Amino acid sequence: MTTFVHIADERDGLAIKRSGLRLPRVPEHLRGNRPLGVFAMPVVPDFMITHQWVRELKKRGFKVAVGVYFTVPDGEQVWAGLYQSDKQQVSAAQASAYLSRERTLGYEVIIPRSIAPSEIRGVRGLPQVVGWRHFPDAHRQGIFCGCQYCMRGQIKSRGIRARYEANAA
Repeated sequence: MTTFVHIADERDGLAIKRSGLRLPRVPEHLRGNRPLGVFAMPVVPDFMITHQWVRELKKRGFKVAVGVYFTVPDGEQVWAGLYQSDKQQVSAAQASAYLSRERTLGYEVIIPRSIAPSEIRGVRGLPQVVGWRHFPDAHRQGIFCGCQYCMRGQIKSRGIRARYEANAA
């Protein structure tokens, strides 16, 4: 059995423990060619690689993130790949082995089914400053877009927009 972690809002922790993780309701016209499922990361020995999505997911508006740990059979097919790129269908064990070996930032796994409460091994608090924001290695490359739409509600967005507009001119 391969162990995965799903990052969620602390306020949803008890409900997830009681009812499990359900598939998101996304209309087909909004989904495009992206597979539908539960986003998760394989648990590997490197804590930062396993929990790299915490900071990025906190931008959705919750203050405290928790990790929902659950198991999936090794041979079960999942979708895996890099953030904003096409996903490949591989077994859960292959996805975990790849992440453990390559230590890839921006890796994500989509489990194409709901997770039953009996599969959940625990809901635990996480350090709130683990991982990257915007996209992997954003601190080296800089913000890819500083327009008003992309920066809405972000910390220090006024300064980022001013630098972005100065560079565009």
